[in-house]
Amino acid sequence: MTNLFQTVTFFFLITSCLLYSQNYDSLRDRIQQIVSDKKATVGVSIIGNDGKDTLSLNGDKRFPMQSVFKFHIALAVLSEVDKGNLSLDQKIEIRKNELLPEDFWSPLRDENPNGGVFTVARLIQYSVSHSDNTACDVLIQLIGTPKTVEEYFKKNNIQDIQITYNEKDMQSKWENMFENWTTPKAASETLKMFYENKNNLLSQSSYDFFWKTNIETTTGKNRIKGQLPEGTIVAHKSGWSGTNKETGITAAVNNIGIVFLPNGEYFIISVFVTESKEDFNTNEKIIADIAKAAYDYFTANAR
Repeated sequence: MTNLFQTVTFFFLITSCLLYSQNYDSLRDRIQQIVSDKKATVGVSIIGNDGKDTLSLNGDKRFPMQSVFKFHIALAVLSEVDKGNLSLDQKIEIRKNELLPEDFWSPLRDENPNGGVFTVARLIQYSVSHSDNTACDVLIQLIGTPKTVEEYFKKNNIQDIQITYNEKDMQSKWENMFENWTTPKAASETLKMFYENKNNLLSQSSYDFFWKTNIETTTGKNRIKGQLPEGTIVAHKSGWSGTNKETGITAAVNNIGIVFLPNGEYFIISVFVTESKEDFNTNEKIIADIAKAAYDYFTANAR
């Protein structure tokens, strides 16, 4: 009787593993199907609740981050807040001549054309939630240089990242954006590390503020969130390069984030689209399709 029970149990476990593997393969196949006919290079990294790299496509390839790096800048600034070198309610003056020109995306400038005084918290909200370029560059100056941000992550074992330019310098030449890069796997690992916060990289107050700010992101609504059920909570950061007028190539349409499921679980997803000859809507849809496939997979396989 015992042997029969052990045999049945073993058979059940093997069958369950095979079914899980088949579902896993179906997600991979679905993502391959999404990107197969696209004139673009797509990088994907997805991590489930088990903490493993559930799936990756071009996961170790270097992709230009564009505004995704504002996610990293905010974390580096908050590390200085937690050290006592800055405070969230500290006031920073931005003079009119320090505002970036009108060809730079800057809601802060549009709302405050003569400059103004802003708290560090407000600058982080502008930079992350609204992808503001003026706020981004001011935050970098507060803690040093773009390399200061890069060094912070390398000290915390995120090696596949390079941050050479602030927004103003990155946008001065097309090729400069390629000097600010990360890989899909490194992006997802960064999300995982700072969301789990196992090593107390952020204080509780900084942690709560940071993730609330990412949930409030107003950009990239048609990317990770684009096809998810209404009301799905997503903490995310987007980035976009525009299209090169000479070549017709878009170098970056990106979105990284954490998607929270109805059962309280979540998954981490980083999608980078580069070298694309597709139009903007198609590039966004690639990300939305992949996020929806992952959402359906994790919902169907909820524990």
